Amino acid sequence: MALELSISDVDAGYKAVRALHGVSLRISQGETVALLGTNGNGKSTLMKCVMGMVRPTKGTVSLALDGETHDLTRLTTEEIVNLGVAMVPEGRRLFPKLTVEENLLLGAFRPQARDAIRRNLGFSYEVFPVLAERRRQLAGSMSGGQQQMLAIARALMSAPKLLLVDEPSVGLAPILVSSTITRIKELKERTGLTVLMAEQNFHQAIRIADRGYIIVHGEIVFQGDVQALEQNELVKNYYLGASV
Repeated sequence: MALELSISDVDAGYKAVRALHGVSLRISQGETVALLGTNGNGKSTLMKCVMGMVRPTKGTVSLALDGETHDLTRLTTEEIVNLGVAMVPEGRRLFPKLTVEENLLLGAFRPQARDAIRRNLGFSYEVFPVLAERRRQLAGSMSGGQQQMLAIARALMSAPKLLLVDEPSVGLAPILVSSTITRIKELKERTGLTVLMAEQNFHQAIRIADRGYIIVHGEIVFQGDVQALEQNELVKNYYLGASV
């Protein structure tokens, strides 16, 4: 399976407020790419552009899949999900009054995933054993870390080819952040997923990323592999605690 997500010269925002300015990014089959930046710099907006939830005012967002290129700016969110793109949203966005298992089953609504519900449910419980133990528990009554596991597992239920993960560390204790990031790495290695992860925790993101982009005020200001990111002055000053 050949897959490539290409974002080129994208402007986007909310009415009069422009959040993205000429953003370009690419991710190829099997890569984990980190989109790094502090809150309010456009990471979530870019994720929503990929999912068809925010329409760019300029530029292109395309997904090449198995020899066919799809213009995501012209597709609905449902159509994009049906191509095999899934997102774990910031803040998890679970159905709190439904059980763990009911939330998981809702993740398998796309037609291509329905025949594999039993297998994907078993895989989710294998990867996150606590979800199996709490399958009858209401999602809203679980801890933040458990809810994050559920949000990731719900995305996996759609049998995605491209997984977007938006701020997996938000609201979690440091030890849970490390565990969550490690699980994303394990899932990528086990399933061959292609992953685009928006994250402000630089130390955790580079543990699993192949490459990264730094976004500041809606613009990509640097891109490179992990070694280049670590040596970049912007990263040293704002993420690694060096003096300016």
